[in-house]
Amino acid sequence: MSEFDDEEYESFELDGAGRSAEPVKKTTGSGAGGDDDIEDDDDDFDESDLEDAADDEIDFVLAAYREDGQPYVQSLGKDLANDLDELIIQLRRLPGDAGALGFVSLVEEVFVITRVRGQHVQVLLSDAAAAADWPIARDVVDYLGEEPIDEDEEEGEPIGDLGIVADLGLSDFDMGAIIDNLDLSSVEMLVDVADKIKLNPQFRKAVEAAVG
Repeated sequence: MSEFDDEEYESFELDGAGRSAEPVKKTTGSGAGGDDDIEDDDDDFDESDLEDAADDEIDFVLAAYREDGQPYVQSLGKDLANDLDELIIQLRRLPGDAGALGFVSLVEEVFVITRVRGQHVQVLLSDAAAAADWPIARDVVDYLGEEPIDEDEEEGEPIGDLGIVADLGLSDFDMGAIIDNLDLSSVEMLVDVADKIKLNPQFRKAVEAAVG
């Protein structure tokens, strides 16, 4: 294939084992009259306080997969940038021979990478403190079974599997180095990740189509 449109780009093999997925349980609070309606601990995180990221705060939601040996990268609905559980469901539905990768970037500051292979799911959040601001970041923290992060103490620390694409050519050490480069936006970080796993220039083209 010599040309690609905005919905179809070159991707890569998605081999390698992930960990077994568990359903993401989102905290929505109890109904009226329940004991949980009484806020008696100011330190408790109430996910209902988080507003969904608006369209102009979502840089892109992209998926990469391979079907019948043909690689693809495509845009997904921006609503998936607010719900890890639904993102996993949609990635699992893609016709990939060896699973799929999802890439989410928010306000050019935070990214989430999700890798789904059947019931095996891996996740990586570039900044654990983002759980205080963004629903999908909070979902990642919940999925990993971690406690909410103190934003002042842990800002900028990644959480999840730094080796999420190690078998594709980007080690956990090199992933950490990309995240630690504060001169890069989250969009640039993911483009760099794509470069290391030999997804560019197609991934970059998909990003440019998404962000305009």
